[in-house]
Amino acid sequence: MPAERHHHHHEVHRSQNSGWLRAAVLGANDGLISTSSLVLGVAAAQAAPATILLTGIAGLAAGALSMAAGEYVSVSSQEDAELADIRMERKALEQHPEAELEELTQIYIGRGLEPALARQVAEQLTAHDVLAAHLRDEVGIHDLQRARPVQAALASAAAFTVGALPPVLLAWLWTAPGLSAVIVASTLLLLAVLGYVAERVAGGGGLKGALRVLLWGALALAVTAGIGRIFGISAG
Repeated sequence: MPAERHHHHHEVHRSQNSGWLRAAVLGANDGLISTSSLVLGVAAAQAAPATILLTGIAGLAAGALSMAAGEYVSVSSQEDAELADIRMERKALEQHPEAELEELTQIYIGRGLEPALARQVAEQLTAHDVLAAHLRDEVGIHDLQRARPVQAALASAAAFTVGALPPVLLAWLWTAPGLSAVIVASTLLLLAVLGYVAERVAGGGGLKGALRVLLWGALALAVTAGIGRIFGISAG
């Protein structure tokens, strides 16, 4: 009888990508929509090419720094809460080790283990790394998901910059007539691609993601173009 072959089965769960995917898509979408809208609004007002380019650069810089600052403050608050929980848990483990062991045992019983087995698991995990066990199973703090403010700030700024670059490059390089039309077309195309890819990575079909991003992007472009047009006529 041939020996049985055991194959390692590894499942890739889409939800594991939800955090970084949400941040990356949000940053890129924000950079693309806001900067394109700024450039389009100024272009619709018949501003000079240098003014249009300066507006795009200013929007990119301000938006990237704003995203970085907001993300840093938000994640720093999360980090502060995590550190407070860690200090609290470390103190409890030093002062009440038996009570903490029983608390861990009850957690595993609540998850479906038999009491004796739950106690054994709690003891073994306590012997291996008592603080990590309680942080993970009691508090819900996982090492791979710990708050990292600087990393989050840099990632948000980078995502915004990537999204904001296309309209800025167009304002810089496009010298022929029809800049507004080119910005609208390129922005909507890139938004559709971003929405499609984001939903595909998350496990969806892609079309719904593309359509909802297109809807809001088109609305933002239309509003800013209209405002620019109105003020351009008034200035003229």
